Amino acid sequence: MPKTPTGILGLDDITGGGLPTGRPTLICGDAGCGKTLMSVEFIVRGAMEFDEPGVFMAFEEKAEELTANVASLGFDLQKLQEEKKIKIDHVHIDRSEIEETGEYDLEGLFVRLGYAIDSIGAKRVVLDTIENLFSGLDNQAVLRAEVRRLFHFLKDKGVTAIITGERGSGKLTRQGLEEYVSDCVILLDHRIINQISTRRLRVVKYRGTVHGTNEYPFLINQKGISVLPITTLKLNNEAQTGRISSGIPALDGMLAGHGFYRGSSILVSGTAGTGKTSIAAYFAAAACERGENCLYFAFEESPSQICRNMRSIGVDMQQYVDKGSLRFHASRPTIYGLEMHLVLMHDMIREFKPSVVILDPITNLITIGSVSEVKGMLIRLIDFLQGENITVMFTALSLNTIVNEQTDEGVSSLV
Repeated sequence: MPKTPTGILGLDDITGGGLPTGRPTLICGDAGCGKTLMSVEFIVRGAMEFDEPGVFMAFEEKAEELTANVASLGFDLQKLQEEKKIKIDHVHIDRSEIEETGEYDLEGLFVRLGYAIDSIGAKRVVLDTIENLFSGLDNQAVLRAEVRRLFHFLKDKGVTAIITGERGSGKLTRQGLEEYVSDCVILLDHRIINQISTRRLRVVKYRGTVHGTNEYPFLINQKGISVLPITTLKLNNEAQTGRISSGIPALDGMLAGHGFYRGSSILVSGTAGTGKTSIAAYFAAAACERGENCLYFAFEESPSQICRNMRSIGVDMQQYVDKGSLRFHASRPTIYGLEMHLVLMHDMIREFKPSVVILDPITNLITIGSVSEVKGMLIRLIDFLQGENITVMFTALSLNTIVNEQTDEGVSSLV
């Protein structure tokens, strides 16, 4: 089946290449879950990256409001309109003027939409949201006929379309009809668990092709939407034979004199004050001295604290920060859920392209998830890093006075 890439990071992996070309896709979910933003990004990425003009027909927001709302993500809708790459059309529908008759139809909308498509040669279309079209209709026969006619019209125009819909009670949409005539249905969800916000995406239906069927976390940040296809990971990474120094000659000597295998995962565990962060600092400094990049995720101390403390043992980490080879990301674990931390790490790793990653300490992640959830998150991270040939070091606090092989996160068997 021919597919149209969305350009949305991770979504094309889950759908096996994108949305069905020349067919309608339904994106549904509750208010505030990201339907409009995903639709806008589909149109913008198409125009900017794939040279496919798009029409965005909005039934709620005016063009000026939509342009202002997505400007913070770096999307300049006004410029794209001036370049005839996209067209935004706001259609106001007054419920009080809707009269339900057997002759009710969307002919006027078809003419307006058809003109917009032809005026710029659009390949992509978004209708946001479908509820406003049928808000005054109770006759299910008329409603079903008009929805089916709308979808057939879009297919006849040969456009790849996204139609957004509000989630209904016990149904994917309020009318419960659109999912039966859509070729692809994507469900977005925004939930609060233990006072932590998490966004998830699931492909409910995709006719004629295989696709990821699980729930996938996604993140809305200053660059748009990022989806993490966590269950596509497989144990097919090629083991590396090259080695890199730990930064501590005596420790390298214990490791056949050459240090750690590149692309491996290392766990440094111990009770408080045993030097876990110090070992991580030496490891980071060694990577920077080799001219490589190091990304340091700190969950307990600020970058300035770490740099100050490490100077006392002769490690000047600030010089590497100034040179740009060492980047810190310090945050409290409770700022996001586990999935959001994972998506954020993926994004930062793709952007910075480090050869070494440090998480210090992973023990703090237990505050936002159970041991099994933290273990699952770290498994996904390790698999991703191994696939990218990135060496990762974890530090973990051991709560026992006698250090054994088992950490409280249950990850000792994974590294």
